Amino acid sequence: MAKKETSTKSFVLRVDAATMDAIEKWAADEFRSTNGQLQWIIAEALRKSGRMKKTKNTLPPKEPES
Repeated sequence: MAKKETSTKSFVLRVDAATMDAIEKWAADEFRSTNGQLQWIIAEALRKSGRMKKTKNTLPPKEPES
């Protein structure tokens, strides 16, 4: 059986409680999951530093409001 290619990679990230609280609040304010918010923060930092080209689908979409 061939190994399936994935576009994401999992890893463990340790952050202090205050930082995690701030990320979770920011994610809620933006209607994103905490994971989606972290992906957005990283992608934004990479783009701003010129280390990642700007592409159409690099940001996770905002979750729709209910």
